[in-house]
Order: sequence, then C-alpha cells, then structure tokens
Amino acid sequence: QVQLVESGGALVQAGGSLRLSCAASGSLASINTMGWSRQAPGKKRELVAIITSGGGINYADSVKGRFTISRDNGKNILSLQMSSLKPEDTAVYYCHAATWSAGVYWGQGTQVTVSS
Repeated sequence: QVQLVESGGALVQAGGSLRLSCAASGSLASINTMGWSRQAPGKKRELVAIITSGGGINYADSVKGRFTISRDNGKNILSLQMSSLKPEDTAVYYCHAATWSAGVYWGQGTQVTVSS
C-alpha cells in the first residue's frame, strides 16, 4: 500500500507561480514512476508530468517550459513547480505512484485556480 497526500493548491493570478507537493508513505520501495495529472471541470483527466525511479522525466506539451517535476527520495516528496500559470491550468491536481506489481495509487487531489 502507498499513501499519497498532496498540498500546495491555491488561487493564483495568471502569470504567477505555485509549488505543489506530494508526501508519499507506505511501501515506498515498490514505487517505480511518480507523476502529476490534472482534471478540469467537464474535462478528462490528463497527464501533466512523470518522473521515473531512474530520473527520466516527461511533460505534457501544454506545460513544457513552465512546469518542473522533481522527486526527493530521501524525504519521500514529489513536487511540481509551476510558473507562468494560465487560466487553462485551473484544475484539480492529483499525485500518483505506479508500483512494480500493485498497480497505481492516487492522492485525493489539490485545487489550483488561476484567475485572469
């Protein structure tokens, strides 16, 4: 079992920055890839960024150059630094962790609202 708790969501003006954090606990050795996804009202959940246990990183085209994902294995924290935020970044952001053999775990989500 893996538990994930997100924090850092807030209301921010367009052009601003925000940092999301995800604290992981439980069977951490079973985790391979971690990442962030988001879901805006009325839209499907979309992958924002992922980072593998080996440090490989991928971003959605919509956030490349603006968002940075990082993983502190010592503190068991996954972060998402978001800058140059746009109103279309408004969504609930979810942290997730894919394990080697036990599927994918999700956090409860944190709301990010970008005002124009």
